Amino acid sequence: MTRERDDVLHSWCIQADWNAPTIVGGEGAHFVDTEGRRYLDMSSLAECMNLGHQHPYVVRAIQRQAEKLCFVTAAWGAEPRATLARRLLELSGFEGGRVYFSLGGADANEHAVKFARQARGLPQGRIVVRDRSYHGASYATMALSGDTRTQAQVDPEAFGAIRVPPPYAYRCPFGSPSDVACGEAAAVAVATAIDAQPDGGVAAVLMEANAGTNGIVAPNNYWPRLREETRSRGVYLIADEVMSGFGRCGEWFAWQRYGEAGRPDLMTLAKGLTGAHVPLGAVVMSADVSARLEHQMLYTGLTYCGHPLACAAGVAALEAYAQEGLIERSRSLGRALYARLKALQHKHSVIGDVRGGDGLFAVIELVLDQATRALHAPWPASPVPLRALVRRAMEHGVSLAIRGNLIILAPPLVIAENDLDDAVDLLDHLLAEFDWT
Repeated sequence: MTRERDDVLHSWCIQADWNAPTIVGGEGAHFVDTEGRRYLDMSSLAECMNLGHQHPYVVRAIQRQAEKLCFVTAAWGAEPRATLARRLLELSGFEGGRVYFSLGGADANEHAVKFARQARGLPQGRIVVRDRSYHGASYATMALSGDTRTQAQVDPEAFGAIRVPPPYAYRCPFGSPSDVACGEAAAVAVATAIDAQPDGGVAAVLMEANAGTNGIVAPNNYWPRLREETRSRGVYLIADEVMSGFGRCGEWFAWQRYGEAGRPDLMTLAKGLTGAHVPLGAVVMSADVSARLEHQMLYTGLTYCGHPLACAAGVAALEAYAQEGLIERSRSLGRALYARLKALQHKHSVIGDVRGGDGLFAVIELVLDQATRALHAPWPASPVPLRALVRRAMEHGVSLAIRGNLIILAPPLVIAENDLDDAVDLLDHLLAEFDWT
């Protein structure tokens, strides 16, 4: 560990503070360090290991592909690439569309914006995005994100980003009296931003479809209304499904819970696409977008886009989700998890709000006072007791993810029910252990 602490530049941390165990293995919802300690993974690490650790079916698929063909560029065909693209189009109902493979979520979002602009014939077209959002940490995706941690590093205007308030019903930026009213106001704000641009200057709207580390779960009326407003204006809607896809929110893709009323023009994928066994991202686009690009030169490329090893892992991952009924399992376990967390909210005054319930994704927002909803520390700083709670949970062999005043629960979809219950029991105990005043 000392060697890694000295030699590796780690993301999203102060380097001098990094001090983590070295992980050497895992199975299902657990991973193991060099000392043999097992940890229950309540965040799927970066909300990406939807299939759990070392899923045997995916591991075998990677091994088999490595024995046949490790790499060929996208200038040549590759069987797993074609198979995965076909399967994604079938699962999403984007018949007649196409899939562009990237290396992860950030470059998938960058490429989705690039394709939307090119298809609309607006190379400098504006992109409407929202505050309190996250689409990646490259310069372009930082500009497209409403993330207070990185806003000083980039000029959104230089990247054509227009930001609107989020559908954050618990602290509605519009002062709306209900979740439904907040969802309505947030969707109308997008329409207003589009209309304010001269000569149809907005090429697309890029939004997270549901789950995200921003901790916002939009009201149910928001996404269908957003789709209605963008469609009526001829503006493409890009659904960032990097985190919310592949069962995390109880459907293959979060927008599917609204049926055709929620269908985007493009969607971006990563994380659960391979269950994080191999890096891979994708942009899935509609037949309309694909047709507009069909006879244009595509001035973009990534050396490893559509990498055969990664695509083979993706094909195996999709088969595992389907064969093991994990999408449906996420839906049922998510309902049970949400009910238990709501019960904790009545028991612990530090819990201001509980969001989620559609799948194995839930957000607990902590407050100083339930009535005033006052924060312990300015967003996105994490309260001292919350950081201590995470350390205590680790001592008990449970790994939790936090951001600001939020606890984000997103365990692997394969988690055993008794493990899920034990994790909530521990959380119940630890919330009572600390002084939150």
